[in-house]
Amino acid sequence: MKELIRKLVEAWGPSGYEHNVREIIRAEVADLADEITVDPLGNLICRVGQGGTRVMIAAHMDEIGVMATFEEKNSGYLRFTNIGGLLNTTLMGHRVRFENGTIGVIGAPDMFGASRTTAPDLDEFYIDVSDGNGNGKVTAGTPATFWRPMEERGSRLIAKSMDDRIGCVVAIEAMRRLKQSKKKKLANEVYFVFTVQEEVGLRGARPAAYSVDPAVAIALDVTSSGDMLKNPKMAIKLGGGAAIKVHDSGLVVPPALVDWMVKRAEADKIPYQLELLTLGTTDSAGIQVSRAGVPSGAISIPCRYVHTTSETVDINDVEACIALLAALVSRPIEL
Repeated sequence: MKELIRKLVEAWGPSGYEHNVREIIRAEVADLADEITVDPLGNLICRVGQGGTRVMIAAHMDEIGVMATFEEKNSGYLRFTNIGGLLNTTLMGHRVRFENGTIGVIGAPDMFGASRTTAPDLDEFYIDVSDGNGNGKVTAGTPATFWRPMEERGSRLIAKSMDDRIGCVVAIEAMRRLKQSKKKKLANEVYFVFTVQEEVGLRGARPAAYSVDPAVAIALDVTSSGDMLKNPKMAIKLGGGAAIKVHDSGLVVPPALVDWMVKRAEADKIPYQLELLTLGTTDSAGIQVSRAGVPSGAISIPCRYVHTTSETVDINDVEACIALLAALVSRPIEL
């Protein structure tokens, strides 16, 4: 599983440009799904089973990034805007990677003066793509992602895009377990949807949910960790197990869904914790308002340093999320 995680978190795929990630996932699930389609927006929809309760599982393929907007004449410097929620305080000196392989370095004016202690506005930053030969390989209108390889520290995995490639891994591995244990007909019709453009407004999940028309939905995404120094108080920690969402800024999970997940986790002795997130939301916030409404919840992977190049998760939490998801969708659902 670690090699799958590495492959996905190191893949290139900012919001709206998820094609590389989609092809990696499509190859991984080719033998795990009964039907695979790609909708007009680019969501990868994988059906497992037929008949029974229709369930939608959503994990987003995209990651935050930047878009070059203007090339300073003969300088090798690019002005840029955000794709998703950037943290200005993390930008200085970070590397970005364009799809053609060009590596850029983010700088800002007066980096040993005012910029040393205060983050400039986004329009003051620039990306240095100069190659020393005056060759411009990047033009305005070209997207990039942040770049760092995945690292391991004990049970901790550190990478640029755990949000939400680790959710995609949970979905893929749950599909694998369903395939391995399918001795009889699956109790539900499960649609594993790998969505696009979550980081820019849940844009992929909404039309996907309209198409799938599920009776119940579960999003898979990272959540903040409350075990860092001087962070807002939150009863989520790395290594504490799967986080079962109760509430976030875009979603109030129906109590019946929370109870269903908690009871399954307790019955199967899967470590879990309850998530109440005060800032941020997931694809479930978009899915819940599709058509006449969809009861929606989320299984979250605790993560430190979200929206940086060092997003950190614990492999034991990932395993717990896989076990919980597979257990939930493999049994008849009565809510």
